[in-house]
Amino acid sequence: MKKEIEELLFQVIASVGTAKSLYIEAIRESKENNFEKAKEKVEEANIYFLKGHESHGKLIQMDAKDSSVPFSLLLVHAEDLLMSADTFKILSDEFIDLYKKIYK
Repeated sequence: MKKEIEELLFQVIASVGTAKSLYIEAIRESKENNFEKAKEKVEEANIYFLKGHESHGKLIQMDAKDSSVPFSLLLVHAEDLLMSADTFKILSDEFIDLYKKIYK
């Protein structure tokens, strides 16, 4: 069970970490007036974010069944990255819209 939990935690970390980086790249692309490339980055990021979110959901289901998910720094890190990626997801949409207005 512990190995399964750790694998899910690493899936969350890897997936949402990649998503966060891609959201940041999307913001940078939009800053350079490359909106098609920014859109591609956001779409790719959304796929990674969803993968991480699904792994996170599995952890929550496991914990709800029998409280088998132990508190750990790895769990804290996964949760932190998930929330950070979610924030950058929102910010990337806002920045892209803002840069579109600036470049019009």
